[in-house]
Amino acid sequence: MDLNEEDPEVLELRISGSKFNMSSFNPHGISTFTDEDNTVYLLVVNHPDAKSTVELFKFQKEEKSLLHLKTIRHELLTSLNDIVAVGPEHFYATNDHYFVDPCLRSWEVYLGLSWSYVVYYSPNEVKVVVDGFDFANGINISPDGKYVYISELLAHKIHVYEKHANWTLTSLKSLTLNTLVDNISVDPVTGDLWIGCHPNGMRIFFYDPEHIPGSEVIQIQNILTEEPKVTVVYAENGTVLQGSTVASVYKGKLLIGTVFHKALYCKL
Repeated sequence: MDLNEEDPEVLELRISGSKFNMSSFNPHGISTFTDEDNTVYLLVVNHPDAKSTVELFKFQKEEKSLLHLKTIRHELLTSLNDIVAVGPEHFYATNDHYFVDPCLRSWEVYLGLSWSYVVYYSPNEVKVVVDGFDFANGINISPDGKYVYISELLAHKIHVYEKHANWTLTSLKSLTLNTLVDNISVDPVTGDLWIGCHPNGMRIFFYDPEHIPGSEVIQIQNILTEEPKVTVVYAENGTVLQGSTVASVYKGKLLIGTVFHKALYCKL
């Protein structure tokens, strides 16, 4: 794998919408959905004033812009981390904590309470579909739309669920890894999972510039089989990249994102 000092081409998008407040836009998880008319929708987890919403945009290709359509709020969408779209206004989302209060959230993690959960949202129905996670984090879906993948950060696990017609999820298997698993990207061609990981997680939660957090990217192939192949594609002690959270591949290129550091562009 070659590290590339030159940045890839970046498409700079304008955001429009009469009621959208850019000053309170603090994006977190993102997902896209393309409908039968090839209209592309972008759904973004947002944290305005330390709260949780989902912002819905439509991609306008000719204008190279995003049109803000609506803000989604709900009492079950309280501590959003990541999202995967299954329709223009339909999605699964992870709540990484049960509590909203900062003090209670700290105790929730300290006591190891596995109370975080995953929600299915649509304009007509909102429900908890899976719970009992020790920090539900990343979420994504298989290219054929049949399986949902969820990362349980503090348990070091990737969970595989079968998606049903009524949007419920049934657990199929879990894979335990020797690292803290953050966000999940899925290769649309191969179905491989690419996961941004934290090999020394305590350094993420308690950042110390004298003991910087490292970065790690894991690829999982054939996850639905009895013997999936797990490969550490990138591992580094933090001198180049600190706190990797996400990794995405496209045509032989790998882009790694972080919590608070920079992004890294690599040739595989």
